[in-house]
Amino acid sequence: MNTLIYTSVLGFTTMLMEVLNLRKFIVPLAVIGLAVIFGLNLQDWNQPSTHFNDMLGVSNFSVAFSGLALFITMIILVMAGEYYTNDENHISDYVTILIFITAGAMMMMSFNNLVMMFLGIETLSIALYALAGSKRFDTRSNEAGFKYFLMGSFASAILLFGIALVYGSVHSFHLSLISSFISENSTLPPMFITGVILIGFAMLFKVSAAPFHFWAPDVYEGAPALITAFMSTLVKIAGFAALYRLVTIGFNNGTPQTDQMLYVVAILTLLTGNLSALAQDNFKRLMAYSGISHAGYMLLIVLSAKSHVSSTLFYYSAAYAVAGLAAFSVALPVFKSTGSELLSAFNGLGKKNPVMAAGLTMAMIGMAGIPPFAGFFGKFYLFTKAFESGLFYIVLLAVINSMIGVYYYFKVIMAMYGKQPDETQIENPLSYQLVMWVCTALSLIWGIVPSLLTDLLL
Repeated sequence: MNTLIYTSVLGFTTMLMEVLNLRKFIVPLAVIGLAVIFGLNLQDWNQPSTHFNDMLGVSNFSVAFSGLALFITMIILVMAGEYYTNDENHISDYVTILIFITAGAMMMMSFNNLVMMFLGIETLSIALYALAGSKRFDTRSNEAGFKYFLMGSFASAILLFGIALVYGSVHSFHLSLISSFISENSTLPPMFITGVILIGFAMLFKVSAAPFHFWAPDVYEGAPALITAFMSTLVKIAGFAALYRLVTIGFNNGTPQTDQMLYVVAILTLLTGNLSALAQDNFKRLMAYSGISHAGYMLLIVLSAKSHVSSTLFYYSAAYAVAGLAAFSVALPVFKSTGSELLSAFNGLGKKNPVMAAGLTMAMIGMAGIPPFAGFFGKFYLFTKAFESGLFYIVLLAVINSMIGVYYYFKVIMAMYGKQPDETQIENPLSYQLVMWVCTALSLIWGIVPSLLTDLLL
């Protein structure tokens, strides 16, 4: 609870610094502030508590995921100082909104009440709509913000309608009472089932699972690249943390209807994400479809929720986040130097800048799930838990799709080492280099010693 308050206060502080004309200190203060909050967050470990009449709950699950959210935001802000060099007049706006998105993500990771879940989703989403369309004179960014706003608004309306139907059946928004209602009724009323399904549809939209994924490639492509990196990591992880919490605590590890729905959606998401990614020649669209495929893998964790797989979800989320951030820490300077976001922008990078090429190669290998990086054990634990839960056929499909994924990740690697470079020089600022090596090192360390993360949420 204190972590959420401190993060919100930090957001207001960055706004105040603009008023005091301390613009150049905003990014350093935000990064240091988040680092301090990260340390304070750890004090809640093994100290469970509830707040606001049990609307928010502090547990090891919420502490772990909140820590991951703070870490991702710190990494994004380290890159933001360089990314917004030409737009320093609005740096306080960008930093403040990023911090408030983090606060919304924390609510999604610790809610015990459907109202608090809705507030967390809206705090995150409304701020994200603004950032997606923040390139005012770029028609693609305008389209991304408008499309995300429209689609997100419909999803929020569906979510709210579903919550209303569940409340009409249970007469409570609390997850524990919803779970008790499911346990006490052998036959669930149609109104309740409809509400649960509508909530499921809305949450699947938020994590860009098929067939609710259609907004993601266009929004990822049109949004500023730094915001795309934020969306593909923290926003997706927050959505899955909320979905997992909803299924395990509120919906009593799922009803037959939700299990069937998630099973079909997981298959569609795996196939859509991986097969569509094969045809992409834009790096951000490639990462969008990659994110959709990862949503399919993470849905397997949700389907295996009866096996208490919170540690698997956390490990996979962390592994996916550091690999994605490492990839964007190389892609951002390439985009800026070449003026292109196509895969051809990486042509010959292995010759022009071997260090950057090595960093991006390791990031792509990690996302593909190849050892010794953390992505390998992320998928290994995921497939193991899903297999133990009886999801034999979908695990087989997921393994096949994982092999397909190797191809499109290696398209980037082949462009760097197999194509001739042009004469464009790539400038690689220190902040991007720092992010690349920190994230790559963490991916390697967690891949060699996965117990550092897997033992946290046993």
